[in-house]
Amino acid sequence: MSAPPSWVFPATAGMFVLLLQAAMGNALAQGDAKKGEYLAKAGGCKACHTEDKKDAVPYAGGRALKTPFGTFYGPNITPDPVAGIGRWSESDFKRAMRLGERPDGAHYFPAFPYPSFTGIADGDLRDLWAYLRSLAPSKRANQEHEVGFPYNVRALVAGWKLQFFSPGPFVGDPARSTAVNRGAYLVRALGHCGECHTPRNVLGGPIRDRFLAGTRKLPGGEGGAPNLTPTRLKKMSDGELKYFLETGLYPDGDAAAESMDEVVRNTTSQLTPGDLAALIAYLRSLPPLAEEPK
Repeated sequence: MSAPPSWVFPATAGMFVLLLQAAMGNALAQGDAKKGEYLAKAGGCKACHTEDKKDAVPYAGGRALKTPFGTFYGPNITPDPVAGIGRWSESDFKRAMRLGERPDGAHYFPAFPYPSFTGIADGDLRDLWAYLRSLAPSKRANQEHEVGFPYNVRALVAGWKLQFFSPGPFVGDPARSTAVNRGAYLVRALGHCGECHTPRNVLGGPIRDRFLAGTRKLPGGEGGAPNLTPTRLKKMSDGELKYFLETGLYPDGDAAAESMDEVVRNTTSQLTPGDLAALIAYLRSLPPLAEEPK
């Protein structure tokens, strides 16, 4: 039996490479649910999308978010086709996260922190989507927001976006270290820390030159978030800050407030050592800003 022509081997090898590339491309297109699970922790998704009660189904919605404009309820983001996002495509998910738009084109209220999530990288969005698709579906129906006129008019959000929303993925600063840029990505995009720790104007827009400078308590004593710039954090060493983000305990033994305690449990304590160090490095690099007046 004669040997196959010499051109067969390169052709076969080339076909193998093409098949391998196609398989790898398909895997990348599908996303990595395991990585997505970590990203969901880094993004604190469970807190806003899980009802605040014992034995609540994770990601089935129902968490109340009280704001000066009314009370918003986190939606069901499990793959249930009716109650959740089971009928969404990956493009629908990306549109929501990147542009703050529903599949039908209507604007999401900025209680959904898409002004921060818009910065999440495409690959991370794909992995997040893969993780959400892996969740057990829940039929828990969404609750209507308790928001009065005119704040309940979605069309008005378009004007809000023009003033306060800049869509697009996070871009690192080449003048900064890899660690600081990673920390910036965690804080500004995934972790959306500025949503709570940056003061807002009367329209609910973030005051950009006061980024992470903290917020005052609302009338009645609700709300309020501390200054995360070196003005406040200089009182803690890196080790003390790391310990706080892992345990929720301050150096003097005092514990974090309930809302931050949940962030510690669900998010900062779940970060890898490298990501936690990067987060701290970024906070240390911020310009010190004065405390918000009381």
